Amino acid sequence: MLKRQSVGMNRFMTMIVLLLFALGTSAQDSIVADTSLESYFKEARFYRHQNKLSPALEALDKAAKTAEKEENLKALLDTYHKFALLYLELDDRETTLFYWDRAGVLLKDTQYPYGDAVHKFIDASLLYRAGNNFQAMSMLEEAKLLSNDKNLLNNILLAQANIYLNIEKFDDASTNFNALLVNSDDDERAFLATKANMGLARMRLKKGELTESAKHAEAALALAKKNNFFREILNANTFLASIYEKLGDYEKSLTFNKNISQIKDSLFNMEKVKQEAKTADKIRFEQQTNVINDLQNKNEELSQSANRSEITAILASAFLTIISILAIALFRNNQIKIKTNDLLQNKNKELETARDAAVSAMEAKTNFLSTVTHELRTPLYAVTGLTHLLLDENPAEHQKEHLRSLKFSGDYLLNFINDILQINKIDADKLEPLKVEFKLKKVLADVIDSLQQNAKANKTKIVLDYDNNIPSQLLGDPLKISQIIMNLVGNALKFTKNGQVDVITKLKEKEEDRLVVYFEVSDNGIGISEEQQKNIFDSFEQGSVQINREYGGTGLGLTIVKSLLGLFGSEIHLKSELGTGSSFFFELELRSDENAVDNPQVEMTVEDYDFEGLHVLIVEDNKINQVITKKMLNKKGITCDIANNGNEAIDAAKANEYAAILMDIHMPGISGTEATIQIRKFDKEIPIIALTAISMDDSLDEFYAAGCDDVVTKPFKPEVFYQKIGEHVFKSKVRDDV
Repeated sequence: MLKRQSVGMNRFMTMIVLLLFALGTSAQDSIVADTSLESYFKEARFYRHQNKLSPALEALDKAAKTAEKEENLKALLDTYHKFALLYLELDDRETTLFYWDRAGVLLKDTQYPYGDAVHKFIDASLLYRAGNNFQAMSMLEEAKLLSNDKNLLNNILLAQANIYLNIEKFDDASTNFNALLVNSDDDERAFLATKANMGLARMRLKKGELTESAKHAEAALALAKKNNFFREILNANTFLASIYEKLGDYEKSLTFNKNISQIKDSLFNMEKVKQEAKTADKIRFEQQTNVINDLQNKNEELSQSANRSEITAILASAFLTIISILAIALFRNNQIKIKTNDLLQNKNKELETARDAAVSAMEAKTNFLSTVTHELRTPLYAVTGLTHLLLDENPAEHQKEHLRSLKFSGDYLLNFINDILQINKIDADKLEPLKVEFKLKKVLADVIDSLQQNAKANKTKIVLDYDNNIPSQLLGDPLKISQIIMNLVGNALKFTKNGQVDVITKLKEKEEDRLVVYFEVSDNGIGISEEQQKNIFDSFEQGSVQINREYGGTGLGLTIVKSLLGLFGSEIHLKSELGTGSSFFFELELRSDENAVDNPQVEMTVEDYDFEGLHVLIVEDNKINQVITKKMLNKKGITCDIANNGNEAIDAAKANEYAAILMDIHMPGISGTEATIQIRKFDKEIPIIALTAISMDDSLDEFYAAGCDDVVTKPFKPEVFYQKIGEHVFKSKVRDDV
């Protein structure tokens, strides 16, 4: 009876152990008809290399059942090791340890040198992945002494090569990898060669040999594609995308990145995870059913037996079986959660990559537009400057019409370029609101005065309704406020003929030096439909193609208004009806300057200045710009010297006396900013006016900090050019007269 009890216990414990390893995935037809253990192992290896987890696990499950049926402990031990190696390749450490431990239990009671060698090989691989390189190397040396199996020795050679690479023993790593390139392994020749090529690619990368690294990775990819090693295909594509980006071959890098997305979608998807879980549950259910059937048979035998000790033993076995089944369920659920989390992490990484690509694309677009707008300003300066000079030279009547059209086209193109540059600066966070003293009423009056000619052309009246309760002296950014109002009023004038545009300001709140001012620009023009209002503030939007063709414009004015107000933490609002007009309104928080004293200012126009006899220095590297600027000065009786670069400007300023210096900023050699700094070291008083085509990276604050007295943006209006020269050259005289 005791013998029967022992036999029963052994059978149940064997079944429990087998049940713990019956974790499979989706079932597929075998690639071989033979059902021997060796054929199952070959089948599992074939599918493992192709990253087909479901059929690989099912093949090993068949091998485990066959080994248990034949009571072949060594084969069962090999099966557990192959389970462990499969999960080791998939970076599933927990499951690897699970099977490795089960194999270790069987090794305790079995003399099996090959099994001991594989066990140490897996242990060394786990140590290596945990960062314990030297312990792993020691364990691999022990494994080599236990078996002369060719396939195992080749895998040990590969593992040692990876360790050598990790500790930067490049010569030893190269020896091992190159040996594996020409290996004669019957089981994994192509797979080992693929791994060796990727190892050499990583080694070359570490040594900074990028071209050679790419060659080895390409070789690995070719082998992987030929043999359908899907995980290696993914790894090679990922590596090549990175290496070609480092080499500056962005087209190839983009191609490999696209390959990565396609491969990931096919290898890592929720449907595949669900299918693997479904098949694993099926295998586990079959094993549980077999155990339950055996328990029922035993219960029938026990019902005819009076042996209490056997009943107790069987009940204990049943209890252990139930506990084991629960443990398996918990373990499997945990694995599903881990796989699901890995899938989500992969998708999150893909989203992050997409986000980074979008940011890079935005930066590339911004830099491109900045470069284009900056480069366009220089030839445009020639167009507008020469047009102005020709108009002043008493052209024939039939020529005047053409010149005025040319001047209009130049001004239109200049405004368009300025709008694009403005939007780019806002998008790139290159603009920040200033906080300087200004008079709001004067800012609004200047804007309205500058647009009066447009208003007269449309037979439209501009009316300023200003709240005199607003303090006269404010702190804020007058330039951006004038840009906002100018765009709104200009937009209103464009769509209003024979009507009126009202510019309204009201003091809404005031608390000590803080105040909130309400602004509104309204018109009685064509109005905007509700549908068009949804997109009216988007770039290049004008409501419809017909509106664009009839009224012209770029559709950027309202976009700039919205973006500029965003810098102040404010929003633009709109009320409009078709045929009755539109009203744009917003609020701005400003500060009053209570300590400011209202001093009347004497303002002089270009006509008030006597430029005759002035001698100035033009610093400009562009020959055409030199000629145009010189002619514009000569028309006012101003003589000039020309410096072709910053070094010549410094030498000329030291050797001569000038009424002013007109300084270009972007020049070969030292920049205009640096030249200004050097000149200020020996001349603090001479007016220096920057004449520059401002780009994205330019900062007006930087120009002023260098010592410039003022900045005139090229291409400029002649009257602005002359006004700035007069203001700074004759400022002492103006102060004396006051």
